[in-house]
Amino acid sequence: MNQSDHILDLARHRRVLRAADVQEHGWSPQLLLSLHHAGKLQRVARGLYSLPDAEITEHQTLIEVCQRVPKAVLCLLSALQFHGIGTQMPHEVWVALPEATQTPALDYPLLRIARLRGQAYSEGIQTVTEHGTPIRVYSVAKTVTDCFKFRNKIGLDVALEALKESWRSRKVTMAELNHFAKINRVERVMQPYLEAVAA
Repeated sequence: MNQSDHILDLARHRRVLRAADVQEHGWSPQLLLSLHHAGKLQRVARGLYSLPDAEITEHQTLIEVCQRVPKAVLCLLSALQFHGIGTQMPHEVWVALPEATQTPALDYPLLRIARLRGQAYSEGIQTVTEHGTPIRVYSVAKTVTDCFKFRNKIGLDVALEALKESWRSRKVTMAELNHFAKINRVERVMQPYLEAVAA
């Protein structure tokens, strides 16, 4: 097998390839371009390639965002959608980034960025591997408390729906919710709602 064959084989396993993935194996990233020009790879976004017949997964755009913005963690409406909670169908991808990070220059998809610092950013991150590609997303409990923290941006109704549904479907425990409510400094705000769902 030559380098091009290896790259195409990797594309079969990974779905989406970046130059960095190719370099990691000691192959020339220039081959991505020549495979693209030869019609063997398609360019799905700037710097991202996949096989022309690769089936597009439900989380394709999320995979692309996590590939192109290494510090991005899916949060709020995108995390709810990922976990199958609530009725929100966001037309932008919601991501959390550390406070001092530069805003990523993505033309597509549209990003909504929540700036977080310290534990509010670093705690509760789950890495889910889909088609060989890691997707970073906040856990259900962290996402629910984030919804209360950002209730002025997304609406209190969304936060309440997320809390009720995740509690009813047993995707969260009271201990987890209290832990992340403390990190997000929304204990007082959430208290009456937590008492109501637990009653």
